[in-house]
This record gives sequence, C-alpha cells and structure tokens, in this order.
Amino acid sequence: MRARALVLVGRGRYQDRWHDDAATGCALAGVLRGVGVRAQVRGTAPTALDDGDEFSLLVVVAGTGRPDPDRDGDDTAWRPFHDRLGELVSGGGLALLAVHQAANTFTDAPGWASLIGGRWVPGVSTHPPIGVARFRPAPGQDHPVTAGLPGVEAFDERYCRLRPDPASTVLLSTEHDGDLHPVVWQAAGPGRVVYDGLGHDVRSYASASRRELLRREVTWLLGGPWPHRSGQPRA
Repeated sequence: MRARALVLVGRGRYQDRWHDDAATGCALAGVLRGVGVRAQVRGTAPTALDDGDEFSLLVVVAGTGRPDPDRDGDDTAWRPFHDRLGELVSGGGLALLAVHQAANTFTDAPGWASLIGGRWVPGVSTHPPIGVARFRPAPGQDHPVTAGLPGVEAFDERYCRLRPDPASTVLLSTEHDGDLHPVVWQAAGPGRVVYDGLGHDVRSYASASRRELLRREVTWLLGGPWPHRSGQPRA
C-alpha cells in the first residue's frame, strides 16, 4: 500500500496575507503524488487530525493569521488539535514536514517550535526580496537528504536569521550579507521531523532541484532507502 500524506494548509488563524497556502499546498501535493505518495489537502481545523493515525506523513503549509473565536474557535478550542499533533509525531506514528512559513505558525502551541526544531523570530528573522535563490548543503554534512545533492536553485524567498535549536541538524543554508543562514534542518526530537524553509509559492515547485530536495526529504521521512553518491542503495 502506498504511503498517505496529509497536506495541511492554513486558513483563518493560520492563514497569513503573504502566502497562498491553498495553491502552494496543492502544488506540493502534486509533487508528492508524482513520487508515489497518496496526498490529500485539507484546511486547518480543530478536527483536522481526528483521523491522523491513518496517515504516514503530515505536511504543514500554514502561517499566522487572525485569531477569530467567533469564526474558528479560541485557544482552548484548538488545544486538542495541538495535543494530538504532538502525540502523533512524538510517538513516531506520523512523520512531519514543516514548510516555509510553518516556522511562524501555531504560535498558540508552545510545543510547536520544539517539535520542528526551530522557529521564525519576530523582529529578528527576515528575508531579502523574492527572486532566483540558491541553497547549498551545509558544510561537512552527509545526511541522506543532502548526500550527493549539489544544491538547489529556485524562484523563492530566502529566510534568514531563523533560530534552529542547537540540537537540530542543519541540512541546507543560504548566503546573505556574507553570512550563511540555515533554511532546512532535521529536528532532534522524537519522531522524524524536517523543517524546509523553501516554498514561498508555487514558483518554487517549478524547479527540478527543489522538487528533488522535497523527494529526498519525503523519502527519508517515510523511512525509505537512499542512493549513495556511488549510486548504491543506502538505508
């Protein structure tokens, strides 16, 4: 049976004005289907993870919008959602890929930043204007996601001055103002978790190297084999 992925896109309190979560989530789901993963797109809702144990992978494409208790509930109404998300991922039953603005989502859930191994810091984190962006594997890193990957080029935003947890394993960085800024990392906590700072909008997924990065991330998250640099299988 093929692996199933739930692509959770922001709406309401988790949909900001800078990102078209629905369009980007659908583009990402298309890439997943292209590599044999059954992908379903669903908006954020307190009940969105009620059937979470039926999926192997959760992809979060959401940001920080406007909390409106009259529309989608207050913090208390959302607490079971966040508790369930943490339990599913920390328990190892659900792998997690947090994409781009997900570094700044679920701010009402104190455990989210720890779960994904880092965060966007308001007033500190930033990005230069969107355009053709280049990302390269972190020096000295031989992680399965980046082993043999020459780099990634895509029309995208380059998040800078994110704050990964010191225990996270940085996989890709981008250069800005003479400094290297981590943009992709593996979280150190229980379960398989990757944060991927690429993917501002659908133009990111037009890049073959960006799609290859995503394929590698998903394959690792789902526990699949990997090609080594020599072309031989690697666990």
